Amino acid sequence: MGGFFGVASNEDCVFDLFFGTDYHSHLGTRRAGMAVYSEEKGYDRAIHNIENSPFRTKFDKDVNEMRGNLGIGCISDYEPQPLIVRSHHGTYAIATVGKINNTDAIVKDLFAKGHAHFLEMSGGDINATELVASIVNQKDNLVEGIQYAQEIIDGSMTMLIMTPKGIYAARDRMGRTPVAIGKKDGAHCISFESFAYLNLGYKEERELGPGEIVVVTPESVHTLVQPGKDMKICTFLWVYYGYPSSSYEGISVEKMRYNCGELLAERDDVKPDIVAGVPDSGTPHAIGYANRSGIPFSRPFIKYTPTWPRSFMPTIQTQRNMIAKMKLIPVHDLIQDKSLLLIDDSIVRGTQLGETTEFLYESGAKEVHIRTACPPLMYGCKYLNFSRSSSEMDLITRRVIKEIEEEGKEIDLKNYVDPDTPEYQDMVDRICKKLNFTSLRFHRLDDMIKSVGIDKCKLCTYCWDGKE
Repeated sequence: MGGFFGVASNEDCVFDLFFGTDYHSHLGTRRAGMAVYSEEKGYDRAIHNIENSPFRTKFDKDVNEMRGNLGIGCISDYEPQPLIVRSHHGTYAIATVGKINNTDAIVKDLFAKGHAHFLEMSGGDINATELVASIVNQKDNLVEGIQYAQEIIDGSMTMLIMTPKGIYAARDRMGRTPVAIGKKDGAHCISFESFAYLNLGYKEERELGPGEIVVVTPESVHTLVQPGKDMKICTFLWVYYGYPSSSYEGISVEKMRYNCGELLAERDDVKPDIVAGVPDSGTPHAIGYANRSGIPFSRPFIKYTPTWPRSFMPTIQTQRNMIAKMKLIPVHDLIQDKSLLLIDDSIVRGTQLGETTEFLYESGAKEVHIRTACPPLMYGCKYLNFSRSSSEMDLITRRVIKEIEEEGKEIDLKNYVDPDTPEYQDMVDRICKKLNFTSLRFHRLDDMIKSVGIDKCKLCTYCWDGKE
């Protein structure tokens, strides 16, 4: 994933930029950067690796040295950014959040047009933000270039482009990721997370619509391209990615998670001793479940946040599995001889939750019932870098379905998406047995959509039902 923050101010903006960007640290783990502009000094930029240290510790020195009244910052899982680009548009800084599925085709087309080149990153890949800048530069002005990029990119692309005159903010065409605007005297900010500017004195002004392009200055937010009518915002933002204090399209993340837990409880019939959430994202879902069911909420294990504060770190799966276990400290008095109902935001590969369950059994649990706040994940995300898995076979659902197919049964994935079919129940039962849960239930898609409170036609549910 990734997050961004931008500021246009009549005063020096570096303080706001520093803390506003830092408030997006939950969205990325590998790279972070800030770029600023002032008439006196021009452009200045700093990019650091944040794999082993929080954002603030890496940018402490920079924030005391950088100066500017315009600035953009970015937290990224992968590519270094913001980039500073010199082109026929003039010099600008650019940061992006999204996913490009047709990189090879776009690069081939740019090469065919002549004189294009790209710097390879350490893994041999092309920096997606550099690629977006190259597409933008194909057109005569920035707005046309932004629209062209969003038109030819298969996936999604939200971007900030900072020029000496202001910051262009462009939400992706289908609004899969959010863009919020904040305002205070003499300044405006642009943020992925709507909470990121509240402690900096900004008040919410509005959210950009799908495909909307604006230019932001200290005095105004001027719409250059009107928003489209269709939206497909990522539902997983509420289920997992979004920070609890954020809201998207006016819907609170924390409240949505309570709603999820309540609806899970309404359909359940088990009677455990306690309800608990997998820290941290499973906790609000568990609170909602406990509130509705009347079963006590408890914390049978505690996440050790002083040295393991971020659940996205690191990116290598084997290390993630090990660290996921190291972070959780058992409270034996709350586990011993207890029947536990544990809620997690989702099951992806199943490895971590399986190990967590074994960890609870080893700590004395009598039963471990698992509930998830979303339906079974059936398809790899095409629009946001939810997972960099190279194959959908990394998903435990698809591995189980493959096993069923190898037994000689014909497979129609639609039957495994529908919670009212015997095929779906067979898949769930096999996952339950494979991961050694006492019982397993997933949130239904219709209930999850009800938890959000937005029409399904405006929500992206591709990873669950394959519908674009």
